[in-house]
Amino acid sequence: MSHQVALAFEDGITRFIKVGANETVADASYKARINIPLDCRDGACGTCKAFCESGKYDGGDYIEEALTDDEAEAGYCLPCQMVPESDLVLQIPTTSDVAKTSAASFESTLSEIRRISETTYAFSLEVDKREDLSFLPGQYVNIEVPGSGGQTRSYSFSSGPEVDIVSFLIRITDGGLMSTYMRDTAQVGDRITFTGPMGSFFLREPKRQSLLLAGGTGLAPLLAILEKLAGMDNPHPVHLIYGVNTDIDLVELDVLQDYTQRIAGFSFDTVVGDPDSASQKKGYVTNHFEPQHLAEGDVDIYLCGPPPMVEGVRRHLEAEGLKPQNFYYEKFALAVVPDAEPAAPAAEAPAAQAAADQGYEIGEEFTVTNDAFHEFLFKAVGNEHLLQAYRRLDVPALMAAVLRQEHWIDGAVDADHLGIVAAFEKQDIAAARAAITAHNQHAKATMAAASKAAAQ
Repeated sequence: MSHQVALAFEDGITRFIKVGANETVADASYKARINIPLDCRDGACGTCKAFCESGKYDGGDYIEEALTDDEAEAGYCLPCQMVPESDLVLQIPTTSDVAKTSAASFESTLSEIRRISETTYAFSLEVDKREDLSFLPGQYVNIEVPGSGGQTRSYSFSSGPEVDIVSFLIRITDGGLMSTYMRDTAQVGDRITFTGPMGSFFLREPKRQSLLLAGGTGLAPLLAILEKLAGMDNPHPVHLIYGVNTDIDLVELDVLQDYTQRIAGFSFDTVVGDPDSASQKKGYVTNHFEPQHLAEGDVDIYLCGPPPMVEGVRRHLEAEGLKPQNFYYEKFALAVVPDAEPAAPAAEAPAAQAAADQGYEIGEEFTVTNDAFHEFLFKAVGNEHLLQAYRRLDVPALMAAVLRQEHWIDGAVDADHLGIVAAFEKQDIAAARAAITAHNQHAKATMAAASKAAAQ
């Protein structure tokens, strides 16, 4: 009997392999031409040491120097020795590039488009060779927007891994590349290419109760998680809090209601930020945490939402002195690229330059916009490793912590952004390097001033 093993690499790429009976993970990986770290193959060096997120296995034979008893107890393993006894998820301590692999590419056909609210669409894809597509519930893919010249946007599956037709949610934003396509030109039958799966946000083996937190279309990966849970025998309670800005943003409530029947111990609440909402629960999702949801920390939290929501939940838990057993999260920001003339270089932007002379003040929305800009640049240059490194450094979280009040910002930052975009458009490497260097200095000045103010 074979088992499926997900190899999750540090750069967010996940590859799936089939491991046969009495076969080691390392042997199966190399058969699949995926070169995970390996040296001795005898359980003596520890080079291949990985972390098992979920599943059962026979750890095989190895020496203490390669893997200590404490490490083995904590979930570490040696792929050169381990033989799966169930499906597994392994965290591999290297990038996909080093392992000489990459995200898989898939062709599909747009099979359904549904406008499920004034602000949200749902769409489905019929994937060619669907049997080759494996993913973990909660992961995302990069979808190439038809007619965009190869530009991509990231979307989390809203359907479970076993469903034949894969589905997604998209919030419609003016000027958004995918939004414009879905709203104005998309037709059932369109051919769509995507790559993936990607991301470290996915369901782990349930060992305790779970609290799921969704912000807007961050509901999508949690729907995939719920679909997976619906097919499992999970004795632990699962509660979802779904937060949106306005009543019209609430979607898929009938689906959530259906899960209350399909998943034993599942319940959900909706929270609307608009004070004039008809919803019973208003404000922030953190206002509606109940003691039973957090179980004094004996809980796994899964959160998908915009950066301010992620930071808000973090700060709330810290303020309450509560540390959950596990806290998994996925942050997203709207990537809006409106139709417009190319941005002018900094030297041709007098308004921005005037602001740079004196500086100005910002509010919380700056961190969200700035994060979206940085992610856009990393995606535009196609450097997935750089993007994942930026996310792991958690720069937005630091900015949100320091800049959450009104703070002075070096006004040159605006001009820097324009200059960086202009340099990339011209493919002028020297100009891009100069603009990024200048931006670094101005950003450091801003953060230093904010940190100093926060310390006073």
